[in-house]
Amino acid sequence: MTRLSVNINKVATLRNARGHNTPNLVQVAKDIERFGAEGITVHPRPDERHIRYADVRELSPVLTTEFNVEGYPNEVFMNLVKEVKPAQVTLVPDPPGALTSNAGWDTIKNKSLLTEVIAEFKQEGIRTSIFVGTDLDLIEGAKEVGADRIELYTEPYADLYPMDAAAAVHPFAQAGILAQDLGLGLNAGHDLSLENLKYFAENVPALMEVSIGHALISDALYYGLENTVQMYLARLNG
Repeated sequence: MTRLSVNINKVATLRNARGHNTPNLVQVAKDIERFGAEGITVHPRPDERHIRYADVRELSPVLTTEFNVEGYPNEVFMNLVKEVKPAQVTLVPDPPGALTSNAGWDTIKNKSLLTEVIAEFKQEGIRTSIFVGTDLDLIEGAKEVGADRIELYTEPYADLYPMDAAAAVHPFAQAGILAQDLGLGLNAGHDLSLENLKYFAENVPALMEVSIGHALISDALYYGLENTVQMYLARLNG
């Protein structure tokens, strides 16, 4: 079974547009859990343009499923994660002003940084995942720096899928096989959707978790949030 973690950044973006508390982020997260999702993902950025650091603190004690906090491991982020102690932290290589995550880590060039950061989180008992592409050398590098899991950056899959699904998924399947051989847990995320999720889940071995935000929240405008969560779960494990 592959777990669905819903990224609620876009809910925070909508809330922040009016400066009040509508929609209520905490309530939406609790509802998403109630509708069947097995996790909540947030990605606070330094400018707090969607998820705020205060949101992470408010969500942590009320969530009943897995809490996954994504971000670049600067000092503020690391202190926040060590304070709230989520089930999982996902390290992404975003520079401060990035609009969205658009690449995985070079785990070889950043070996020293990642090794140090992961060791700190392990001391706190926090499972650590690294956002990576499908380069097999870099996946081996993730193992060497001590990561528990990798999260495959799936935008290249989503881009190619409408034209050639088999070619699109092939490097991800190979990455999944290697991760399994190395003893790394396997997550995936970025631009997965109702259209491409089922094929991905069927063809990438040992997929433990997907994190989906933009497409799911957009679909909820048409189908309703509860129905949309159920539709994504059906694509994953139906």
